[in-house]
Order: sequence, then C-alpha cells, then structure tokens
Amino acid sequence: MPFRVTCFIDGFNLYHAIKDMNRPELKWIDLRKLMECFTDPHSHAITAVYYFSAYATWLPGPYGRHKQYVAAIAATGCTPIMGHFKNKHRQCSHCGFLHKGHEEKESDVHIATRMVCGAFDDEYDHAFLLSRDSDLAPPLRLIRGRFPLKKIKIIAPPGRLHSKELGGIATHRASIKTEHLERCLLPQTVADASGMTMATRPRDYDPPV
Repeated sequence: MPFRVTCFIDGFNLYHAIKDMNRPELKWIDLRKLMECFTDPHSHAITAVYYFSAYATWLPGPYGRHKQYVAAIAATGCTPIMGHFKNKHRQCSHCGFLHKGHEEKESDVHIATRMVCGAFDDEYDHAFLLSRDSDLAPPLRLIRGRFPLKKIKIIAPPGRLHSKELGGIATHRASIKTEHLERCLLPQTVADASGMTMATRPRDYDPPV
C-alpha cells in the first residue's frame, strides 16, 4: 500500500514568494499538481490538500482574484481553510503618525491544529508542509515526538531559504523551483467533477503573449 500523504499549504508564504518573482501568471497554480511534484507515484498517494489563507476584503481587486482562486482550487479537490485579518493601528517610527493596518490571524493556528489532529487521528503517514513559518516548530516537534514513524517533508516556497527551525525537525526537505510552477498551472476555466465551471482565471493572471 502507498504511503498516505496530506499536504498543508501556507497560502501567504506561497503567494508572496511568487509575487516577488514578478510573474503574476504563476499565481494561478494547481496546488495538487504542485504537491505531486514532490511525491513518488509508486509509493505515495495524496489523500488531502489543505490551503490556509485569508481574504483582504478591503482591497477589491485582490479580494476578487483571491475568491476566484479559492473557488478554483476547491474545484480540484483542495480544502480551503480561511482565517481573517484584524485591524491594527501602527505607528511610524520616524514621525509617530498612527495609521490603520491589517494583521492576518489564525492561519498558523489552523495549520498546527490540522497537522496535530491529523496525526492523532492517523489520517496520514507523511505530511508535506509548504511553509517557512518558524512558529510551526512546536506542533512539528510534538508530532515527531509522539509519532516517530510519521514523516514530515518541509517544502520551501520559490526563491526562499528553508526555516532553520522547521528544517531541523523535518525528516525531508524540498524547494519549489520555477519549472515546478510553470508546469502546474490551472486552466483558464476550472470545472468541478460534474463539469460545471467553478472559476475563471483573472485577466491579471493571464500568461504573457
């Protein structure tokens, strides 16, 4: 029997890494296909892909594109788990001016909870974590300590180094390269299993002519 693999995707880690590449078409990424790049088809079977993020509701353009993307990956069988942003006043270190900012909440807690519960419920043999958030080190240590036979692969976002804290706990490490993204893009329209169109690629994500 193949090893059961559950994938945990830190949406903000992935998004900002791709954004820094200045290739917006790569944001329209098929997460399940991307995770398959790091499996051995003879010994691994992906049983679940979880995507963790939050909507920037105060930004109409990005909010609309994000909703289309979440609908697209949900149609491919991924499970989106959304946190939220909290208003937070920030002070300029130079002039002292107070301005309203936004702080993303809950995503790291959602990831930790899902990974730990999945281990205790024996939902996976291998966990793939796409993140470099060192705040996730404690739950990973718990899983490795209580379930030493379960493997954890840390996957670094494109153009990013591995977190030393996470890498030191993991059993395996991998990194996303540009070619992984290029060959794992979603089609322009994404349909569900019944053939119903669930999402359409935003024009901002159209590949260059």
